[in-house]
Amino acid sequence: MLSYKWVEQFINGEPVYEACCRTNVGGYHVTDYLKQLLSLKYPHHISKLTWERVEELKMEHCYIAGDYASEVQLFQRGDKEAEDKTRCWQLPWTPSPVEEPPSEEEIARKAALKEKQSQRLREMAEAKRSSKINELENELKGLEFLLEELKDIEEDDEIVSFLVSRGYAAKREVESAFAKVTQSLRKAKGEQVPSEEKVDISAAEKYYLIDIPDDELSAEQLKEKRRQVFLKSTTEARQRAKQRRLEEELEKEKEKKLEEQKRMENPECYLEQLRAKYKELSEKLEQRKRLKTNGNHANGNNNVSGGVGRGERLNAAQRERMRLLTTAAFDRGKGEDTFGQRDEDWQLYKLMSRDNDDDDDDKPDHDETELARISSRLREIDPTFFPGSESGASASEVPRFRPLTKEDFQIILGVERFRCPEVLFNPNFIGIDQSGLDEMVGVSLRRLPSWVQGLEDKMTSSILVTGGSCLYPGMGERLEAGIRMIRPCGTPIKVVRATDPIMDAWRGASVYAAAMQFPQQTFSRTDYYDKGEDWLRRYKFKYTI
Repeated sequence: MLSYKWVEQFINGEPVYEACCRTNVGGYHVTDYLKQLLSLKYPHHISKLTWERVEELKMEHCYIAGDYASEVQLFQRGDKEAEDKTRCWQLPWTPSPVEEPPSEEEIARKAALKEKQSQRLREMAEAKRSSKINELENELKGLEFLLEELKDIEEDDEIVSFLVSRGYAAKREVESAFAKVTQSLRKAKGEQVPSEEKVDISAAEKYYLIDIPDDELSAEQLKEKRRQVFLKSTTEARQRAKQRRLEEELEKEKEKKLEEQKRMENPECYLEQLRAKYKELSEKLEQRKRLKTNGNHANGNNNVSGGVGRGERLNAAQRERMRLLTTAAFDRGKGEDTFGQRDEDWQLYKLMSRDNDDDDDDKPDHDETELARISSRLREIDPTFFPGSESGASASEVPRFRPLTKEDFQIILGVERFRCPEVLFNPNFIGIDQSGLDEMVGVSLRRLPSWVQGLEDKMTSSILVTGGSCLYPGMGERLEAGIRMIRPCGTPIKVVRATDPIMDAWRGASVYAAAMQFPQQTFSRTDYYDKGEDWLRRYKFKYTI
């Protein structure tokens, strides 16, 4: 899209071609510059900043500053005058719906629905409890019948075979199961179990086959003995682990109470100690991570180039394994490969697999756990703490969600109002190395031929501006001030704006095209192709009709 400004000299209705000049800056560049500035300022509203809308904003709000530097300083100070010159474009915005408190009918409806759901859950629980009671009663009857049958059997061998056929190893196991089912049934029915009736089976009764030698047991009893040994060992291990966890929790609770006591005695000192410890652990872990990534340079290797070899990234155990492999390869590299024929060769695998790794890189790090604990503690007692900062103070604000408001959908036009049209007088703002409008007037006056040199004052007193860009407020005053700076003192200067700047050029061209002399004063496309470009440059238009 072409956009430019012409400066032409007319004497007695005829143009002076020697004095004409043009700059390749126009309304298109002003609109494009404004669109760029607003897109950078409001990237989240870039879809709203269409070319047509920016063109409208330019024509509605932009103006020419009489003194650009003073106007910029005015907006930098943020005075009341600058605030009055600021314009706001409100984008379409729908406020977030405000949640109204529920009505009494809604509260009653929700309460009724909740009660209905609770009743349904109670019915389901009651049905489940009844089913469990029936199952326990049936199981209890089966055990009672089994015990009655055992009373009729007198031989021990027959008792053992009878119990094995029923899935039990001894009579005590049946009695224990009967006591457990009885207790479970009473609990299911909601009855209070007396303390003297509570089942307390000792380890000797529960694991009665462990102390009996294997040669005195049958095959089924040996199988049951192995099961009891496994159950006893796992039970004891769980009890030890539970006791250990309980002791650790008690120790942590004790340490927490001591820390809280220290904090209550001297909060500032306690907070400072926590920050110092957090900083120390952070630096320690960062140093360890850096050494793990870049290699341990304290091993005596002087790496002049600053690069890190693979050997420097290995820990002590890995370097030792690498040394053993390298030594073995060097020793066996000559001649026939006879590795493995001697017994001492296999000692190499023992050395390589030896657990001599003194690093704890792959193990859970106590420092990381302690750092996480201190960080959590600091977040609780220090509202200014932000993880990642050295002193505990927030290095940057934590992003927080907030609902969008009316101000988030506003386009503010401040300095952009006069900065964009300023490219007409300073094209270097957008990277175009050309003269502005006021300088072009001076250039055009200097190009006048000698036979019209005495008419400069007459011409500066009748300057006509036309086109859409002359509609900016302050255009005439700024152009007059710019011309006055390049002309001698006392030169009469008058800038007049056309009646209809946008349509005047079209109307003038239409009148000229409708005149009788138009065919004789113009040339056709065929003439251009026949006579060439040089002839066109020598062609002189005559506007006199």
